[in-house]
Amino acid sequence: MYRAAIEALERWKAKKEPKPLLIRGARQVGKTWLMKEFGRRAFKNTIYVGFENNRQMKELFEGDMRIDRIITGLELYAGRKIDPEDTLLIFDEIQEVPSALTSLKYFNENAPQYRIVCAGSLLGAALHPGTSFPVGKVEFLELYPLSFSEFMKAMGKERFAELLQKSDFDLATTFRQEYIDLLKHYYYVGGMPEAAARFVENRDFNEVRGIQQRILAAYEQDFSKHAPNETVPRIRMLWNSIPAQLAKENKKFIYGVVKEGARAKDYEMAMLWLADCGLVHKVHRATSPRLPLKAYEDGKAFKLYLLDVGLLSCMASLDRRVLLEGNALFTEFKGALTEQYVLQQLKTLEGIEPFYWTNDRGGAEIDFLLDGGDEVIPLEVKAETNLKAKSLKTFCEKFRPKTAIRASMADYRNEERLLNLPLYAVETIGRRAGKEG
Repeated sequence: MYRAAIEALERWKAKKEPKPLLIRGARQVGKTWLMKEFGRRAFKNTIYVGFENNRQMKELFEGDMRIDRIITGLELYAGRKIDPEDTLLIFDEIQEVPSALTSLKYFNENAPQYRIVCAGSLLGAALHPGTSFPVGKVEFLELYPLSFSEFMKAMGKERFAELLQKSDFDLATTFRQEYIDLLKHYYYVGGMPEAAARFVENRDFNEVRGIQQRILAAYEQDFSKHAPNETVPRIRMLWNSIPAQLAKENKKFIYGVVKEGARAKDYEMAMLWLADCGLVHKVHRATSPRLPLKAYEDGKAFKLYLLDVGLLSCMASLDRRVLLEGNALFTEFKGALTEQYVLQQLKTLEGIEPFYWTNDRGGAEIDFLLDGGDEVIPLEVKAETNLKAKSLKTFCEKFRPKTAIRASMADYRNEERLLNLPLYAVETIGRRAGKEG
C-alpha cells in the first residue's frame, strides 16, 4: 500500500547525520508497517525493537546511557552486528520505556551515525508526564490515516490520482463519476489502513464495518488502560458526543451536548488526552482573518473532528445503502461527513493548520481559514452542487481576499477571485496555499 510518508522518510535518510525520527500518530494508523517497509526498501539490515511488554529491553535502557553499551545490548538481542552505514534501528511503542525516549538525546549527541526511527501512539504524553523528553534532539513526522489520494492508489486508480496531482481538471471532469464513486467509498471505508486494505481485497462493506467497530473498541480499551481513572468516564462521554456535535447546524463544540450543565474545566483533561493520542483534531475559531492566524486564535471556541471519516460514519451507524442513493451520502447528517473529510485531507498537507471564522453575531461562518503565506484563504465546504454561499459572500465583501475557495460536488471552475474545487480534489489546496501537497 502506497504511503506518501515513505518519501518523507527517504528525505530524512538522505541527510548527512539525521537526528532520530519520532513518528507520531494514533494507534492503528500504520506506524509499525511504515517503519518496517521503509527499512525493507531503504536499508540492507533492519533491527526492530518493540518495547511493549519487553522486560529485556526495558532493563537495557534503564542502565547507564553509554551508547556503546546500548548498541552491544541491541546486537545481542538481534543476534547480529549493527553496521551504522546500512542498518535501520526501529524502536516501536517507545513511550512504554521512558528511558529509551531519553536515550535519543545521547544517540544524537554522541553517536549521530546511527539511523533510528521510533514510533509512539502519543499515549506517552498522558502516561509519563515526568519523562525527560529529548527536546531539540529528535525530528518528528506526523502519520494520519490514508488520504483520499492514497486510498485511490490503493484501489488501483493511480492514474486518477495523478490527474489531480497534475491539476488536469479538464480530463478529470470527464471522469467525474468515477471520482465521485471512489469518494463515496472513502466516506464509508475511511483511511484506517486495515479497513482500507481489506476493502481493496474483498470489496465487502460489512467486513469494513466489523474492522472499524473493532478499532473503536480498542480505543475504548485504551481509555481504561492508559488514562487516569478519574478521567475515563469523561473521555468516553466526550468521545461519544462527537457525531452529535458535528450533526448540529453550527458545528462549534458545545460542552452541554456532552452532558447537561457540563463546563469546559470539567472536560479539559479528557479533551487534552484525546488530542494527545491523535484521536481528535481541534480547529479553533480565528477572531480576525489576519496573519498569523495563530495570533487571532479564540481559545474558547473550536470545532472537534475525529481522526477518520470512516470511523465517524461507523460511530454514526451510517447505513451502507446510502451509498446507492445518488449523492445523498455527501449531505448525510448536515454534511458532517463532508466537513470531516475535508479537515482530514487538510491535516495531511504539510504546514497547514486550519482555523474557522464566524462574525461577532454568529450569522456568517467560514468553514476553514488557511494561511496562504502572504494571505488568508477562506475555504467554504458545500456538501452538494448548490453553490449559494451567503457566508462566503459576506466574508469576501468585508475582507476582500485575493483568493477564495469553495469545495463542493460541482465541477472545477476558476472564476475571478473564486475557485470552485470539486471535493475529490481537496488535496490540491496544498499547492494553492503555497504548501507542499
